[in-house]
Amino acid sequence: MDTLNVELGNRSYPILIDAGLIGRADVLERHVPARDVLIVSNTRVAPLYLAALAAGLGAGRRLVEVILPDGEAHKTLANVARVLDVLVANRFGRDCSLVALGGGVVGDLAGFAAACYQRGVAFVQVPTTLLAQVDAAVGGKTGVNHPGGKNLIGAFHQPAAVLSDIATLATLPPRERSAGFAEVIKYGLICDAEFFAWLEAHLPQLLSGDPAALVHAVRRSCEIKAGVVGRDEREQGERALLNLGHTFGHALESATGYREWLHGEAVAAGLVMAAEMSRACGLLSSADAERVRSLVARAGLPTCIPGVTPGAALEHMRIDKKIKGGRIRLVLLRGIGAACLTADYPEGALRDTLQACCGPERGLT
Repeated sequence: MDTLNVELGNRSYPILIDAGLIGRADVLERHVPARDVLIVSNTRVAPLYLAALAAGLGAGRRLVEVILPDGEAHKTLANVARVLDVLVANRFGRDCSLVALGGGVVGDLAGFAAACYQRGVAFVQVPTTLLAQVDAAVGGKTGVNHPGGKNLIGAFHQPAAVLSDIATLATLPPRERSAGFAEVIKYGLICDAEFFAWLEAHLPQLLSGDPAALVHAVRRSCEIKAGVVGRDEREQGERALLNLGHTFGHALESATGYREWLHGEAVAAGLVMAAEMSRACGLLSSADAERVRSLVARAGLPTCIPGVTPGAALEHMRIDKKIKGGRIRLVLLRGIGAACLTADYPEGALRDTLQACCGPERGLT
């Protein structure tokens, strides 16, 4: 079992990576000590893993379940209220724990409910998607979407532990697995050119579900994120680099009502757009911009934002959380493995990038 730590003083916690963690009674007893446990999952994941998790938690506890609809469109305040209602109805105290069993939507929503209930109770992330294991479950960002924008309502609330059972990746549909690789690619782009090159060389093994390759990809991604979060928990500086591709991608998700594209697909298109804009600004070579596009395409991910007009994308970008002084700040690339946050770019470069990368058709390249 691989173990990493997110170093945050008295809020530090481990990330465990192995196959079969969901049913491991010894692991669950150590990291979920509460007697009263609320398991939050969704209609897709619960039939696959809820029984094993409940059995692993064992007798002698009071287990309550909330099963939510699946999908980004359900990451709402209404579903947070549903979780809070169950906690109140069952008279859970401040010594309870929430366990988020699912992907990024479940983890974000359950974590936000845990942050709100009685001003904060413990929760444990049990991510079952690649995207959640390498990104969403790590770092303590919790929250929900608003019709006006992605993740506009939320709180920083660190989990007590992250238990990443890579055996769950075998049950992911191919589209969901590919979507997770967008976040993995992001880590190589922001600070690890060697990891990006490793991904270029080992993508076939990753796409086929090779366990050793997946463990390496998950571990290295978590190492990078844990290091960044440990240095900048609340995104006052370096942590903003983890949003490479997300300002573009979030605009796509918001403009399409969170129903057409998976989060990772939107981020993938956003990575290509960030690379293209970096090239247009003279920061990134054409060869490196093409490497980004090629790897995204080889992973079976979209390289453009079809169906959203440039004007609509720009309007949604204008309510991004990185706005400062009315100016959209973007994470751009000075090279593979070298990201920067800047508001110093020609407006024409942004307009031209949106014009080039938005289109009327959805197709995947």
